Amino acid sequence: GGAFIIYFSQTEEKGVFIMEYQRINDQDDDEYTITTKEFKEQMEYLREQGYKTISFMDFVRAKKYGEKLPEKSVILTFDDGYEDNYTEVMPILAGYGMKGTVFIITNRVGLEGYLTWEQLREMQTANIELGGHTANHLPLASLPPQKIDDELRLSKLLMEWNGLQTIYFFSYPNGSYNDTVIKDLRKNGYLTAVTGTPGVNTFATDPYRLQRTYIPRSKLGLLDFKLRLLKSRHYTKFNIRKNII
Repeated sequence: GGAFIIYFSQTEEKGVFIMEYQRINDQDDDEYTITTKEFKEQMEYLREQGYKTISFMDFVRAKKYGEKLPEKSVILTFDDGYEDNYTEVMPILAGYGMKGTVFIITNRVGLEGYLTWEQLREMQTANIELGGHTANHLPLASLPPQKIDDELRLSKLLMEWNGLQTIYFFSYPNGSYNDTVIKDLRKNGYLTAVTGTPGVNTFATDPYRLQRTYIPRSKLGLLDFKLRLLKSRHYTKFNIRKNII
């Protein structure tokens, strides 16, 4: 049998990986759910490779004030605000001394299978940063300007009214955005937003078009994870899609 050898050269693209997850549990069986065993293997691999987790606030502060980031930095993101982000993700990350960022659909808070306001408040005092993912998870580029503003502004207000720290970071539902959306994010005080485009991020990357590496469930296990990191690195290295300002 053959063997896959993945070799990361010393001329790796320097920058920050942003990983995109949704659910981590051992009950759901779909593309968007990774088992706890798989997730732990991925975290162990990142740690073995010398990666340290940072938050979006760490990234923003480093860019603005010159604060130092770890040599190999990664941001772990989780979209939608599922309950397992509290029951599984938070303790697993804490066990590795890691942090993560969860993007919340505010009108789903408290629904079955989703996080509650109480859980969200506790997460923010632990190792989890929170961000916005709109009120209703609608593809923003398809909406009229007033509706875009409602989705961005009201979801942010609702989170802050419910006792969460100021929300500065955003994830586009279905990766859908346009110039109107970006303008509106700036107006409403968001500092960064993540897309669905693979790649590695530097301080030259447009903060409202940060690139993410999507991590679905895979039969290939850890090999698929490594290949996806490689793909993101190649997207940046060969200039396939660099969301530069």
